[in-house]
Amino acid sequence: MVERKEIEKLVRKRLKEKKEYIVAANWKMNLSEKEAICFLQQIREEELPSYLSPIIFPPYPYLPIFKKMLRYSRITYGAQDIAKEDEGAYTGEVSAGMLLDMGCSYTLAGHSERRNYYGETSEITAKKAAKALEYKITPVVCVGETLEERRRGNYKDVIKEQLDAVEKAAGAGITEGIIAYEPVWAIGTGVIPKKQEIAETHKFIYEVLVSYGYNLKRSPRILYGGSVNEKNVREIASINHVDGFLIGGASLRAERFKSILKLLSLDE
Repeated sequence: MVERKEIEKLVRKRLKEKKEYIVAANWKMNLSEKEAICFLQQIREEELPSYLSPIIFPPYPYLPIFKKMLRYSRITYGAQDIAKEDEGAYTGEVSAGMLLDMGCSYTLAGHSERRNYYGETSEITAKKAAKALEYKITPVVCVGETLEERRRGNYKDVIKEQLDAVEKAAGAGITEGIIAYEPVWAIGTGVIPKKQEIAETHKFIYEVLVSYGYNLKRSPRILYGGSVNEKNVREIASINHVDGFLIGGASLRAERFKSILKLLSLDE
C-alpha cells in the first residue's frame, strides 16, 4: 500500500513537470475503415489536459479519414513507416511528400517488426528518420534489444549502435525527433521489464542523446513501448525519463485508449 501511494505521488509530480506527455497509438495492421471512423468519433471530442499529446499511427489507407476527421482536433496522427527516397520506382513505398499531403505530423521509423520481418538495418532506419526531418515530419525512432541481447548483457551496445546510426545520418536533428524504447521481448507478449530495467535503459538513452553535444532546445523525449496497458501505465509513468508511451494492442479500442489517457490525467 505504501509503495502504491509512492507511485501515485511520483506520477503526479512527473506529470506536473511536463509541458508535453506523449501517448502514441500504433494500430499496426488492424481495424476496418468502419472501426477506424467509430474510434475517431469516440475520441476526438475527449477533453484532455494541456500536457497530454495523443498521436495515432493508423494503416496507410486510413490517413485520408484522419486528415478529414481530425482537422480541428488536438489529436495528431502519423504514418507507421516512411520511404528513405523522395520518389521513383519503389513499389509499395510511401514518400515523405505523400505523408505531408495527408497531413501527417509524425512517422514511426525502425519499429522492431520492420527490423525483424523486413530486415531493416539501423542505417535504413537512420535514413528514414533523416528524410522525415528533412520534410519537417517528426520521426519516432524505435530502438531496443532482443531477449538474447538482454541476457548477454550487451543491450546497451545494441541501443547505442541504433542511436549512433540516426545521429550520423541526421546530426542535431536526432534531438528534434522522439525516441521510443521497445524491448523487443516485451512487445505483444504481456511481459513487462522490471521498473529498474526500464529506468536504467531510459537513463542510458537520455545520456547517449546528451553526449552528442548538441545545444538542446528541449529535453530529449523518450517513450516506452512494450505491452503497455491500463494496469501498468501509471506505474511506468512514475519512472524518470519516461516521457510517454508507444502503445500497441491496448490502443485498438477507443474505450481502452481513453482509459489510458484518463489514467495519465492529474484529475484521476
